[in-house]
Amino acid sequence: MAIEPSATLYDRYLFSVEDYHRMAEAGILGEHARVELIEGEIVAMSPIGLRHLSCVDRLTSLLTAGLGPRAIVRVQGSIRLGGRSEPQPDLVLLKPRGDFYSTSHAKPEEILAVIEVMDSSAAYDRGVKLSLYAREGITEVWLVDLNDERVDVHRRPVSRFYTDHQIRLRGESLSPEAFPDLVLGVDDILGPPVV
Repeated sequence: MAIEPSATLYDRYLFSVEDYHRMAEAGILGEHARVELIEGEIVAMSPIGLRHLSCVDRLTSLLTAGLGPRAIVRVQGSIRLGGRSEPQPDLVLLKPRGDFYSTSHAKPEEILAVIEVMDSSAAYDRGVKLSLYAREGITEVWLVDLNDERVDVHRRPVSRFYTDHQIRLRGESLSPEAFPDLVLGVDDILGPPVV
């Protein structure tokens, strides 16, 4: 008997955000497990290398100093997007809230920008995660590409796509749309060129 190419060989079980948190509380997901929930699936995250970590630290310093109390800069923390996704971007700019989001998760309209630093995860971040962010209405996403030494800026989400895509290279600068007065150099974000 031949199996049709379109036949499903197995069913997947998709987890809710609540399932995901219960697994963490029960110790099924280790305390230091580098995973995130994307579209109901638990996905292992790439290890963070020194260059990636350094870039996140530089961005944290630049954004915190430049924005002060105008935004909350969340570093490598999760955001809840719908009932089946809880990604952990490298940085998130959140609207200020007195409780620092201790009483409820940020809604998409409270997320000013998401920043992903990419090296080994570039294809996944450009595909699956960018599509998720657009679908959930995240207004701005920066993809900091350490391999190609550039920053891709995505704005104006419609369905699963962003209608405005700009590329910023070394020697150029960019600003978060919510804070046009904060001008960041691509060189300052990427750090010294790799030789």
